[in-house]
Amino acid sequence: MRFVGRCYRGHDPAWSFSPLSGEGAAKTGGRFNRKGKPTLYLSLDIITSVGECTQGLTQRMLPLTMCEYDVDCDPVADLRADVGRDRHGVTMAELGCAWLRRLRDGEQAPSWLIAERLEADGFTGILAPSFVPNATAANCNLILWRWGPDLPNRAVVFDPTGRLPKDQLSWK
Repeated sequence: MRFVGRCYRGHDPAWSFSPLSGEGAAKTGGRFNRKGKPTLYLSLDIITSVGECTQGLTQRMLPLTMCEYDVDCDPVADLRADVGRDRHGVTMAELGCAWLRRLRDGEQAPSWLIAERLEADGFTGILAPSFVPNATAANCNLILWRWGPDLPNRAVVFDPTGRLPKDQLSWK
């Protein structure tokens, strides 16, 4: 499917000069990417993005720079509902696996294998439910493996007045 819409993400203020890099996910790995794979994790609404940054407010909230993105990407695999998961041969258990524990144990997370298979099949990213504590079916994310300023994988940060810093020197 083609995804066209607005998305949101909270960034560590010290790294808000590069809200489109995906390098934070590459450094640590994530639910849908191994270490070393740049990935852009976005939420479909601002409340979900805050939940993702704070893991459902189970921790104290650190300062964040909130960004809004305009996205137009195609194709995106929609894994939010059973019909989409069935179409792509994915289970909710695989999506919601304990990926961090598997990373720490040196094992492969099923969610990484899903991401790698779908990317190899030509998908630019996925729409997936959020797995933060207390998330509901309304809390969803867009995860992109390919993006840039141009179609068909367009993702741009909304910053019409240039408020985001240009480099890390802003934080000295």
